[in-house]
Amino acid sequence: MNDLFADILGEWSKGVNIGSVSFKIAVAVIFAAVLGCERARNRHAAGLRTFIVVSLASTVVAIADLFLIGVYGITIPFLSAATVIGIAIISSNTILFSSKNQLKGLTTSAGLWADSIISVILGLGLYTVAFFSFVVLMLSLTVFTKLEKITKRKSNHFEVHLELKGRNLLQEFTATIREFGLKIDNIEINPAYANSGLGVYTIALTVADKELKKKTHKEIVSALSALDCVSYIEEI
Repeated sequence: MNDLFADILGEWSKGVNIGSVSFKIAVAVIFAAVLGCERARNRHAAGLRTFIVVSLASTVVAIADLFLIGVYGITIPFLSAATVIGIAIISSNTILFSSKNQLKGLTTSAGLWADSIISVILGLGLYTVAFFSFVVLMLSLTVFTKLEKITKRKSNHFEVHLELKGRNLLQEFTATIREFGLKIDNIEINPAYANSGLGVYTIALTVADKELKKKTHKEIVSALSALDCVSYIEEI
């Protein structure tokens, strides 16, 4: 199967030579820099340098596989496969639980892994697939994130981080929010505050009351923050 971009660039881009290697590495670094800057700008664990290192390693390994396939007739790109698996293990370390018992870093982890795969594809000379994959990945991290936030704001389901003034006040709080027209789907005690003396929870809520559904999540949380038993509350 011919690659559209490779045909446009010419034969020099299809083999393993100084020109193609330099071009692939340069494009890989540019892609990684764009992805890394987007993650760093939003203060995520893996930033510019991490994405560039991962992308560089993945591209070089794919080029090495391409050389081995062409010279020694190896049919399986085992170096690229091992690299993608290794990056998946490394990227999983960017996932953690915040003090609000919220899973963080999952998108960055997946983005780092996707960056590795795109770099491997680029290193193998599939420029068209790499380019369009990069565009879709960038859209997923930027435009689609905004769409996700809009969808969540319009949903009748949301979660809050709740800090009560005392652990014995949970029953009072739950009774009050049921009167508000909220249904409790799940309550989890936050272990990060085990010795603080506060009652800290992550609570999944559903808006059951028809009139309350007209309110935004921000308005509902603001009303809950005025309760005497609540020390602090915010949507997560």
